[in-house]
Amino acid sequence: MPISTQMKKGCSESLKSPFPSLSLTLILMATKTISTKQLFEQVKSPTVDQVGIVERAARFTTRSIKKEAKIQGLKMALNMIDLTTLEGMDTEGKVRQMCYKAVHLNDSYADLPTVAAVCVYPTLVKVAKKALVGSKVKVASVATAFPSGLSPLRSRIAEAKYAVREGADEVDMVISRGKFHAGEYAFVFDEIAAIKEACGNARLKVILETGELGTMDKVRHASDIAIMAGADFIKTSTGKISPAATMPITLVMLHAIRDHYFKTGEMIGMKPAGGIRTAKQALHYLIMVKEELGPEWLDNHWFRFGASSLANDILMQLEKQATGNYSSADYFSFD
Repeated sequence: MPISTQMKKGCSESLKSPFPSLSLTLILMATKTISTKQLFEQVKSPTVDQVGIVERAARFTTRSIKKEAKIQGLKMALNMIDLTTLEGMDTEGKVRQMCYKAVHLNDSYADLPTVAAVCVYPTLVKVAKKALVGSKVKVASVATAFPSGLSPLRSRIAEAKYAVREGADEVDMVISRGKFHAGEYAFVFDEIAAIKEACGNARLKVILETGELGTMDKVRHASDIAIMAGADFIKTSTGKISPAATMPITLVMLHAIRDHYFKTGEMIGMKPAGGIRTAKQALHYLIMVKEELGPEWLDNHWFRFGASSLANDILMQLEKQATGNYSSADYFSFD
């Protein structure tokens, strides 16, 4: 169900935050209006209809897209990619090469957009920042003991602050899944809120690692916690485990975003990450976002793909649309 202008106007003004950069929940906490314990006593996540979600997600893959709309959608998807390298063998040279690709995806096309951001480890943020000077491509950094999250909160906060000092525009944090499974939801809320504060002006993406959460009900509950704690984006996965992003799981998270918007008028971003490798998959996700949230979310300020190989497949599809022939993957760099 798309969000209409009428629905926007109908949002209760009393629920809207007077401070756009802060969530309503954080303001309530800061002003002692409500405690963390009271918060989770009052707010309960709805039960997810798993069968309905799976059926609804499947329908988005049957939509027909005409050529001009397809080209527009492919370019839009390209501009929503967080080009990523998160390997133990990452080097400054590899990051510079990736940054060059982020800005020069295919110089033979004059109207081709750049990707939205590059995503690297904190120690390589400064390298990426320097390589992207003069471009609009953001630098994102994973932090908080990525991908496990199993470090003391103090060190996780310090790592987030370090990434921001190095120049990160965005920080991708991981939640403590063990604490979540133990029912310590207030701990998860508090850690997200603490990292949000440590990020300052940098935007915060909260990785749920949905493949480890187990059920759609838990994915919905974790999404609600992250949003209430101040996430600018909620993100499916680290990309390090399987399953990563799927359309049904992303749909559950989109519903959490939609419900929050209906209650507060506050937009939250979404980032499916891991497992999205083809242009066809990307278009299906864009259709789902448009139909579930509305066209306002079809912008890289509110929607991203966490992917490494997706960009090349989109470039090959654009070549096919332009020339009628598929190019070999050998014509495109891996990084």
